[in-house]
This record gives sequence, C-alpha cells and structure tokens, in this order.
Amino acid sequence: MEHRIKVIIGAALLLISLYPATVRAQVRVGVGRGTETPASTDELLNYANPKEYEISALTVTGTRYLDPNSLVSLAGLKVGDKIRIPGEAVGSSVRKLMESGLLDNVELFATNAADNKVSLMFRVQERPRLYRVTFVGVKKGEQDQLKDKVKLNLGKIVTNTITKNTQMAVRKFFVDKGFLNTKVKITTIPDSTRNNATMRVLVDKGQKVKIAKITFDGRTEVDESAVRLKMKSTKEKRFGRIFSPSKFVPKKYEEDKQKLIAYYNKMGYRDAAIESDTVIHNSDNTINLNITLNEGRKYYYRNVEFAGNYLYTADRLREVLGVAKGDVYNPEDLEKKLNGNPGQDLSSLYMDDGYLYYSAQPVEKAIDGDSIDLEIRIFEGKQATINRVVLNGNTKTSDHVVMRSIRTLPGQKFSKTNLIRTQRELATLGYFDPEKIGINPVPQNDGTVDIEYTVEEKPSDQIELSGGWGGYVGFVGTLGLTFNNFSARNIPNFSAWRPLPAGDGQRVQLRFQANGSQYQVYSLSFTEPWLGGRKPNALSVSASHTVYQTFYDPANPYSIYQSLKGRKPTGSYLNTAFTVGLGRQLKVPDDFFTLSHSISFQRYDLNNLDLFYIGYKDGISNNLTFNTTIARNSIDNPQFPRSGSSFSLSGSFTPPYSAFRTTTESVKPEEKYKLVEYHKWMFDASWFQTIFGKLVLSTRAHMGFLGSYNRRTDIGPFERFVLGGSGLAGQGQFALAQDIIGLRGYDDRSVYTADYDRVATSNARSQGGVVYNKFVAELRYPISLNPSATIFGLAFLEAGNNWGSYKQYNPFDLKRSIGIGARIFMPAFGLIGIDYGYGFDKIPGIKDKASGQFHFTIGQQFR
Repeated sequence: MEHRIKVIIGAALLLISLYPATVRAQVRVGVGRGTETPASTDELLNYANPKEYEISALTVTGTRYLDPNSLVSLAGLKVGDKIRIPGEAVGSSVRKLMESGLLDNVELFATNAADNKVSLMFRVQERPRLYRVTFVGVKKGEQDQLKDKVKLNLGKIVTNTITKNTQMAVRKFFVDKGFLNTKVKITTIPDSTRNNATMRVLVDKGQKVKIAKITFDGRTEVDESAVRLKMKSTKEKRFGRIFSPSKFVPKKYEEDKQKLIAYYNKMGYRDAAIESDTVIHNSDNTINLNITLNEGRKYYYRNVEFAGNYLYTADRLREVLGVAKGDVYNPEDLEKKLNGNPGQDLSSLYMDDGYLYYSAQPVEKAIDGDSIDLEIRIFEGKQATINRVVLNGNTKTSDHVVMRSIRTLPGQKFSKTNLIRTQRELATLGYFDPEKIGINPVPQNDGTVDIEYTVEEKPSDQIELSGGWGGYVGFVGTLGLTFNNFSARNIPNFSAWRPLPAGDGQRVQLRFQANGSQYQVYSLSFTEPWLGGRKPNALSVSASHTVYQTFYDPANPYSIYQSLKGRKPTGSYLNTAFTVGLGRQLKVPDDFFTLSHSISFQRYDLNNLDLFYIGYKDGISNNLTFNTTIARNSIDNPQFPRSGSSFSLSGSFTPPYSAFRTTTESVKPEEKYKLVEYHKWMFDASWFQTIFGKLVLSTRAHMGFLGSYNRRTDIGPFERFVLGGSGLAGQGQFALAQDIIGLRGYDDRSVYTADYDRVATSNARSQGGVVYNKFVAELRYPISLNPSATIFGLAFLEAGNNWGSYKQYNPFDLKRSIGIGARIFMPAFGLIGIDYGYGFDKIPGIKDKASGQFHFTIGQQFR
C-alpha cells in the first residue's frame, strides 16, 4: 500500500527565490514512498544537497477547456528530462505556465519518487472565460457602438491584458467624442460553477470639454481668419455653432495642427512650424489653447532647372510644369504639377508615351534670401509596351463587354491617361462598384508591362412595384422592370439565365401602370450600346401605349365617386408611340462627345374628352419628330459625381407642314392639330467639383425653347414646359407629352408667367410655357457610398421661370428658392429623394407669400 506525504517546500523561500512575488502560485512536492525503494522527505528536499531526478511521468489535473498535453509542453518539461529538486527547473516550469495568461493558479506536486525517478503532477486552475459584457453609465446607442468598437469575443479567456485594452478602448471612444475626463473602471465577476465571468464596465463620462479660447502667438503674415479656418475640427465655443461644434478631441487637434502647417507651406512659408502649444484647463470644464507659431519668411521660385532630361528640352518641361520665376514656392502644388493631374502633369508627358519607369525628384539646390533655386532630376527609363490585360472579378458581365471599355490594349505603349480613363469608363458602365475598381500595372523583365484590372459586380437591375385598391377605380398599381445588363443572344441558353440572360450590357425596360379601368400605360424599350460589337454605336427601340378614360356624367356630378364596375366610359384618350434611335461616340473635339439621332411617332386619339386648353375633344393628332442630340459627359461616377461635367444640346423637329398649306383662323382645332408642328431646343449643363474632403459642389443650368416655323402658325399646345414642384409627371401631364420640370419650394405646375398686367389663368398654366430657364447650385456630402445604397445629403439654391410667350421672356425674372434634402440611390429602385424647399417669390393667384414645402422625387438625376 502506497502512502502519500505532502510537504510544502519552503513556500516563502521558494516564491521569493524561484518565482516573482507578483504571480500567485504555490509549489508543493508530495513524496511517495514506494515499497521497493523508499525515499525520505529530507532526502528529496535537501536544499544543501539538491538531488537529480529523471522525470518518469507528467500529468495535469484541473483542466476543463485546455488541453493537458499542450500545458505540459508549455511548461518546458518532458518525460525523460533530468532535473534537480529543489532547483530552477521546478520554478521555471510554474513560471512559464503562469506567464501564458491562461491560468489563475498552478501547483506542482511530486507524486512519487523512487530510484532517482520522480512523477510530477501540475494541478491548475483555469482563468474564467468571458460570458457577458455589461456597460454601466452609458446610453443604449452608445453601448451598441462600444460593442462594435471594443470587439470582445464571448468565450475568450479573461486576462489582465484584455481588461486593460478594453479600459483604454472605452476611454478613447469617449475622448474622441469630446469627453476628455472620462473614467473607466472594469470589474470581473466570476462564476466558479461554470468557470466563466461577466465583465462589468463602469463609465463616468463627465461633461464634454469645450474650447473657450484659441490664441495664436507669432502670427503676423497670414490672416487670422484663414488660420482659424484651417483648424476645421478645433473650434472656439460660441452661440449658434452647429455643424462644427466646439469640443476638444486630441487626435483631431493634432491633425489640425498638421493641416495648419501644410497651409503655411502652401502659401510659401516653407519653414513654418509650431514652436509650442499649451492646453490650459479652466474651472468651468473648458480649456484654452495657446499655439505659438514661427511663420518664417515667404519663399519664391527663382530658377527652375532640369537634369537627366534627353527626350524633351528644359523649355518644353517648364511649359508643362507651369512654374515661373517669381511664383510663390508651393511644394504641394509642385507635386500636383509633377504627378497629380492626369493628362496635364509632367508625369503624363512621359507616361503617356510609354515611359512607365519615369520619375522626377525636385531638389532645392540653393536658397538665397527669399528665393529658391530648384533642380528637378528626371529619370526617363525605357518605353514599356503593354503585354497582357488581365481582368478579374466580373462574375456576371461578359469579358468582351468590359474589354471594349478598356483603353489599354496589348501591343500599345503604356499610357497613364488611358489608364485613368479606363477606370472612369468602367465606373460609368454601372455594373461595378466604382469605389472598388483596382488597377495594377505589373512591369515584366522584358520591358513590357501587364495591366491587371479588378472589379466587383454590383446589382444593376431595377424593379418598381406598388399596388393597392383604389376604391371606386379598383386596382391601382405599377410594375416596372429594368434589366441594365441583359443578353439577347443568351435567350435560348437557359443555363445563362440568372434569373434572366445577362452579361452583354444591353438594356431592357418593361413597365405597366394601372389606375383601375381609368388609366393604363404599357411600355417596352430595348437598347444595344454596341451595335455590331465593334464600335460604340447605340441602337434603341421603344414602344408605349396609354389608355385614359373618363366616367363623368354631367347629369350626376357625384357619379365619379361611385364604383366604375360595369359602367361605360364617357370619354377616352389613346396615345401610341414608337421611337427608333441611333447614337455614336465622336473622336472630335474629344471622345467624351456623343452624337445621337432618333425618329419618333406619337398618335393622340381623343374621343369626347374635353381637356380645356387643347381646343378640341374629338379628333386625332399625329406627331412625327426627328431629334438630334450632341452631348459631352466626363463625370467620374454616375451615382455620386465628384468631378467632371455633362453637357447636352438637342433639337427636335417635325416636318414643316405649314409650308405646304394655307392656315386660316376658320380651320377647326381638330384639323389644325391633325399634324403636330413645332421645333424644340433643349440645353442641359452640369458641373461637379470637389471643394475639400468629400464635399462636392454641383452647378446646373437648364433651358428649353419651343417655336413654330413661321409667323402664320401659332405655337401649338403640344410639347410645352410645365415648371414647379417635384418634377414628377401625373396622368394628364404624361398624356399631353409635356416636359415636366421641378422647381423646389413651389407647387407642382405653378410657375408660369403670363402677360405683365394679367394673372395667368388655370388653363394657361395647365397648357404650359414655350420657354423656360432653371439654374441650380448644390452642395453635396456623401453619407454612404455603398453600392447597395448610395446616400448623400445636399443643400441647394435654385431659381427658374416659365414664360407663355417670347415677348414676356426675361432671363433675370426668376423664382428663387433655398433648401436641403437627401438622395438615396439603390440599384433595385433607382434614385429616390426628399427635399424641403423654401420659395421666396410670390406667384399671383397661387402663392401669396414666401413659404416652404416638402417634395418627393424618384428617378430624377439632373433636371
């Protein structure tokens, strides 16, 4: 029978000599007396004469989740090792286990010692695992943000490092929000029955620390308002500050100091520096910032020389660089002129001719007073030819659809401008996420270069679906489907249906709208952007049919509110339209230009339908129109443009029927408008420019003119302009083929100018004007650029007017408005927006005083 004797080995002495006192551990040695070779306790624990033993067995007890074999390996001991007892190896093994951070306590036992062999057993206590995290002293929304910020994984072992990191992360979270005096205390509440723990995070945010005063010492050359403006995130406390609230965030403060020095450098003060800055805490929980500047002197370019240039003369390089003697020395602007302006910088001069390995290094060669001599050292290298073009990520779109938009083809010389242009072309396709288009030139050893393009597909199809029961009219609903990446050739190939054949870049639109038996619209269109597959010649075909019926009984005016089931219409209107168009890309003046032509036919059939201002209620009008449009589009992103412009000038012409007939006043309207006659001109222009950061300025101008071919013929009621409101067309507006233009801050269809001494009649407003102007300025800021939902907010200034005749036309007589809004672009639904506009000007008979209103828009991008 084996007897166990457990003796504590000089606990105090051993913990002091073999193990740091800060780590909680106990070392015990149990001496087992074997029947064959008994060993005495004194012999095993003889500190004056340590004895060497061979480890015959190693075991671990007390584990629940950890692997015992891994712990043995971590301790640094193994069976067969020879150790001295007492000795360093014993304390070292315990120390290694404790330093792993996995265990709360370690005890080492010798369970048997005989014949110079010893069996060792580690008895361990695992650290608890994280079961729950609770935040105390913060709001529910802040708790959710903290969980995302701290990212504590449940089930993880709770260590001192995790606790400390959590404390630091929570405090930093609130310090970045302006709570500079935030205190965080963390306690761990263990549950020994399940060996887990709840982490309780107690937060005392205190009050936000605001900036009472900012002073700049040493500022003499630069205007103080400009200096303060550059401190974008560090502002003094004052009444009415909303968009840039005063709060002290150390990280933002450091960034603002760097921006301030960058601004000084840009102004020519290359030696500008912040010598010191002091944060002074006030008793009212505010601080003062005292910044001491050393502006230095302002420098100018004197001589600009070039070295290493063989292909181009120094005069040619100076011309492209655009830096002249006497210009303010601006390193930031110099870098842009060297490398930062594709198509116009110095690097484009070389790289557009294949010199991929070109580099230019500006060196300040001499500084004399306030003048700097600059030497630009150029390495031209060799021309590189494109070897391969590699395309990755297009899982839905066919390769040939993408490759026809790529401007860098195998065999061509490398071109930086073509590389940037390709990125823009891929973004405007609408099939890929513009923010994730990657371009990677890979130089090869033989002097060629491979170009790798990486794209990420995004949803591009759209669906419009709504429905309901409209009381007396019955079913009310809309079903619209737009397939922007359709493939007609794969219609017979059912394996390519996802759920419809896709990937060839064709566009198909189907739409059905119904308002019971009173109003229905059916439309279908198809566009092939590359007719024949070799050149960007776009073919478009569309057809639509509209049915509008009235059930009004003059003998019973309230009959319109009764059910229409089984009733016959009292009047109707039919509109059938067909359009065929062909467009192509131009090479002159540049390849951003397109020219398109189309022929359309519309047939208007009125049957006992009195539309007031049109002049007749029974008859047929035919509208045959030829349209030509020249446009230029260089915007970088169709959903949220940051740069570029878009211009469009179009003219629509019907045949001049009046030249072949005699028109008299006695001709009835149904005969007069049997063949619709007019010429119509439309001009739309948009500019986009990044102001700073993500803030974008969008300015737009829109104009429309409608005329007749000769003075004997009045301008007819068709194709007129209707201005005001959201710009959404209703049933009647669509039926008359009018141009519906929004003007926020005013009622729909309300903006119209008649004779100077008269108030416009309702019939005149309904008929619309013959000339309109509209001008818009918007500041846009993106909230989300996710391709599944692009969201941006905006603030706008808008002005426009609509005139009933050219005699009244005055381009300076505009109805003005101001407001804010937001836009959401979702691939499945298109562009959706809401605006609040405040209109300043009166409209006689409609708007008696300045007022504001909300507008909802859908599908409108520019006009």
